Amino acid sequence: MAKVFEQLDDRLISFINAQKVFFVGSAPLAAEGHVNLSPKGYDSLAVIDPLTVAWIDLGGSGIETLAHTRENGRMTLMFCAFEGPANILRLYGTAKVTQFDEAGFGDLLALFPAHKRARNIFVLKIDRIADACGWGVPFFDFVSERDQLRRYTDREDRSADDWAERYHDRNATSIDGLPGISRQPGTKKS
Repeated sequence: MAKVFEQLDDRLISFINAQKVFFVGSAPLAAEGHVNLSPKGYDSLAVIDPLTVAWIDLGGSGIETLAHTRENGRMTLMFCAFEGPANILRLYGTAKVTQFDEAGFGDLLALFPAHKRARNIFVLKIDRIADACGWGVPFFDFVSERDQLRRYTDREDRSADDWAERYHDRNATSIDGLPGISRQPGTKKS
Protein backbone atom coordinates (compact mmCIF):
# COMPACT_ATOMS: atom_id res chain seq x y z
CA MET A 1 0.00 0.00 0.00
CA ALA A 2 1.38 3.38 -0.98
CA LYS A 3 2.17 5.91 1.70
CA VAL A 4 0.87 9.41 0.94
CA PHE A 5 2.77 12.49 2.11
CA GLU A 6 1.47 16.02 2.71
CA GLN A 7 4.58 17.62 1.20
CA LEU A 8 8.19 16.97 0.29
CA ASP A 9 10.37 16.73 3.39
CA ASP A 10 14.15 16.48 3.70
CA ARG A 11 14.11 12.67 3.39
CA LEU A 12 12.04 12.73 0.19
CA ILE A 13 14.12 15.55 -1.30
CA SER A 14 17.31 13.59 -0.55
CA PHE A 15 15.83 10.55 -2.30
CA ILE A 16 14.87 12.68 -5.35
CA ASN A 17 18.32 14.28 -5.50
CA ALA A 18 20.06 10.89 -5.30
CA GLN A 19 18.34 9.54 -8.43
CA LYS A 20 20.21 9.70 -11.74
CA VAL A 21 17.03 9.42 -13.82
CA PHE A 22 13.35 10.18 -13.39
CA PHE A 23 10.34 9.70 -15.63
CA VAL A 24 7.71 12.21 -16.77
CA GLY A 25 4.20 11.00 -17.62
CA SER A 26 1.56 13.04 -19.44
CA ALA A 27 -1.46 12.43 -21.64
CA PRO A 28 -3.87 14.37 -23.84
CA LEU A 29 -7.55 14.71 -22.95
CA ALA A 30 -8.67 12.75 -26.02
CA ALA A 31 -9.23 9.05 -25.31
CA GLU A 32 -7.54 8.09 -28.56
CA GLY A 33 -4.49 10.26 -27.86
CA HIS A 34 -1.14 8.79 -26.95
CA VAL A 35 0.08 8.62 -23.34
CA ASN A 36 3.68 9.81 -23.15
CA LEU A 37 6.45 8.69 -20.81
CA SER A 38 9.87 10.33 -21.02
CA PRO A 39 13.07 9.57 -19.10
CA LYS A 40 15.11 12.54 -17.86
CA GLY A 41 18.73 12.50 -16.79
CA TYR A 42 21.43 15.06 -16.05
CA ASP A 43 20.95 17.51 -13.20
CA SER A 44 17.55 18.47 -14.55
CA LEU A 45 15.22 18.79 -11.55
CA ALA A 46 15.01 21.51 -8.90
CA VAL A 47 12.86 21.47 -5.77
CA ILE A 48 11.44 24.99 -5.41
CA ASP A 49 9.41 24.41 -2.24
CA PRO A 50 7.71 21.44 -0.51
CA LEU A 51 4.88 21.40 -3.09
CA THR A 52 6.65 22.69 -6.22
CA VAL A 53 9.37 21.29 -8.46
CA ALA A 54 10.77 22.39 -11.80
CA TRP A 55 12.52 20.38 -14.46
CA ILE A 56 14.42 21.46 -17.52
CA ASP A 57 13.71 20.05 -20.98
CA LEU A 58 16.92 20.17 -22.98
CA GLY A 59 15.29 18.88 -26.16
CA GLY A 60 14.24 15.74 -27.87
CA SER A 61 12.64 14.28 -30.95
CA GLY A 62 9.04 14.90 -29.87
CA ILE A 63 7.05 17.58 -28.10
CA GLU A 64 4.37 15.51 -26.37
CA THR A 65 4.92 16.71 -22.80
CA LEU A 66 4.70 20.37 -23.77
CA ALA A 67 1.58 19.76 -25.88
CA HIS A 68 -0.16 17.81 -23.10
CA THR A 69 0.83 20.39 -20.49
CA ARG A 70 -0.57 23.25 -22.52
CA GLU A 71 -3.77 21.30 -23.17
CA ASN A 72 -4.52 20.06 -19.64
CA GLY A 73 -1.52 20.43 -17.31
CA ARG A 74 -1.73 16.89 -15.87
CA MET A 75 1.68 15.43 -15.08
CA THR A 76 3.29 12.73 -12.97
CA LEU A 77 6.98 12.47 -12.12
CA MET A 78 8.30 9.07 -11.02
CA PHE A 79 11.59 8.33 -9.27
CA CYS A 80 12.82 4.73 -8.81
CA ALA A 81 15.58 3.51 -6.52
CA PHE A 82 18.01 1.53 -8.67
CA GLU A 83 20.38 1.14 -5.70
CA GLY A 84 19.88 0.93 -1.95
CA PRO A 85 16.48 0.21 -0.39
CA ALA A 86 13.64 -0.44 -2.82
CA ASN A 87 11.38 2.57 -3.37
CA ILE A 88 9.29 4.34 -5.98
CA LEU A 89 8.18 7.93 -5.44
CA ARG A 90 5.53 9.63 -7.56
CA LEU A 91 4.72 13.34 -7.66
CA TYR A 92 1.30 14.07 -9.15
CA GLY A 93 0.10 17.53 -10.06
CA THR A 94 -0.56 20.28 -12.53
CA ALA A 95 2.27 21.72 -14.57
CA LYS A 96 2.88 24.92 -16.44
CA VAL A 97 5.52 25.23 -19.10
CA THR A 98 7.68 28.17 -20.15
CA GLN A 99 9.19 27.98 -23.62
CA PHE A 100 12.75 29.20 -24.34
CA ASP A 101 11.55 32.45 -25.92
CA GLU A 102 8.77 33.32 -23.45
CA ALA A 103 8.85 35.86 -20.64
CA GLY A 104 10.24 34.44 -17.39
CA PHE A 105 12.33 31.75 -19.04
CA GLY A 106 15.64 33.32 -17.98
CA ASP A 107 14.59 33.39 -14.33
CA LEU A 108 13.67 29.69 -14.47
CA LEU A 109 16.87 28.80 -16.32
CA ALA A 110 18.80 30.25 -13.37
CA LEU A 111 17.53 27.26 -11.33
CA PHE A 112 19.74 25.06 -13.54
CA PRO A 113 23.21 26.65 -13.61
CA ALA A 114 24.75 23.60 -15.31
CA HIS A 115 22.75 24.30 -18.49
CA LYS A 116 23.29 27.12 -21.00
CA ARG A 117 20.04 26.73 -22.94
CA ALA A 118 16.97 24.56 -23.03
CA ARG A 119 13.81 24.05 -25.01
CA ASN A 120 11.37 24.41 -22.10
CA ILE A 121 11.14 24.49 -18.33
CA PHE A 122 8.20 22.86 -16.55
CA VAL A 123 6.98 23.83 -13.09
CA LEU A 124 4.85 21.21 -11.34
CA LYS A 125 2.49 22.20 -8.53
CA ILE A 126 2.20 18.97 -6.58
CA ASP A 127 -1.20 17.82 -5.32
CA ARG A 128 -0.28 14.23 -4.36
CA ILE A 129 2.96 12.63 -3.18
CA ALA A 130 3.03 8.86 -2.81
CA ASP A 131 5.65 6.17 -2.53
CA ALA A 132 5.46 2.45 -3.19
CA CYS A 133 7.60 -0.56 -2.36
CA GLY A 134 9.54 -0.76 -5.62
CA TRP A 135 10.38 -4.42 -5.03
CA GLY A 136 10.11 -5.15 -8.76
CA VAL A 137 12.67 -2.49 -9.75
CA PRO A 138 16.06 -4.12 -10.45
CA PHE A 139 19.43 -2.90 -9.22
CA PHE A 140 21.46 -0.95 -11.78
CA ASP A 141 24.92 0.57 -11.55
CA PHE A 142 25.29 4.14 -12.77
CA VAL A 143 28.27 4.45 -15.14
CA SER A 144 27.96 8.01 -16.48
CA GLU A 145 25.69 10.48 -18.21
CA ARG A 146 25.51 10.33 -21.99
CA ASP A 147 26.85 13.59 -23.38
CA GLN A 148 25.09 13.70 -26.76
CA LEU A 149 22.10 15.81 -25.68
CA ARG A 150 24.24 18.31 -23.79
CA ARG A 151 26.64 18.62 -26.77
CA TYR A 152 23.68 19.06 -29.13
CA THR A 153 21.99 21.67 -26.94
CA ASP A 154 25.13 23.66 -26.14
CA ARG A 155 26.70 23.66 -29.62
CA GLU A 156 28.71 26.86 -29.99
CA ASP A 157 28.62 26.79 -33.80
CA ARG A 158 24.83 27.26 -33.91
CA SER A 159 23.47 30.74 -33.29
CA ALA A 160 20.60 31.23 -30.86
CA ASP A 161 18.33 32.10 -33.81
CA ASP A 162 19.27 28.93 -35.71
CA TRP A 163 18.80 26.86 -32.57
CA ALA A 164 15.34 28.39 -31.94
CA GLU A 165 14.30 28.00 -35.58
CA ARG A 166 15.10 24.31 -35.47
CA TYR A 167 12.63 23.83 -32.59
CA HIS A 168 10.01 26.07 -34.20
CA ASP A 169 10.18 23.91 -37.33
CA ARG A 170 10.57 20.41 -35.87
CA ASN A 171 8.46 20.66 -32.71
CA ALA A 172 5.43 22.60 -33.95
CA THR A 173 2.92 19.79 -33.28
CA SER A 174 2.67 16.64 -31.21
CA ILE A 175 2.11 13.17 -32.67
CA ASP A 176 -1.61 13.67 -31.96
CA GLY A 177 -1.69 17.05 -33.74
CA LEU A 178 -1.72 19.21 -30.61
CA PRO A 179 0.18 22.53 -30.71
CA GLY A 180 3.82 22.25 -29.64
CA ILE A 181 6.51 24.93 -29.73
CA SER A 182 4.76 28.15 -30.65
CA ARG A 183 6.27 31.09 -32.44
CA GLN A 184 6.12 34.13 -30.18
CA PRO A 185 4.68 37.43 -31.42
CA GLY A 186 7.34 39.45 -33.17
CA THR A 187 9.38 36.42 -34.23
CA LYS A 188 9.30 35.25 -37.80
CA LYS A 189 10.68 32.43 -39.77
CA SER A 190 14.17 33.19 -41.06
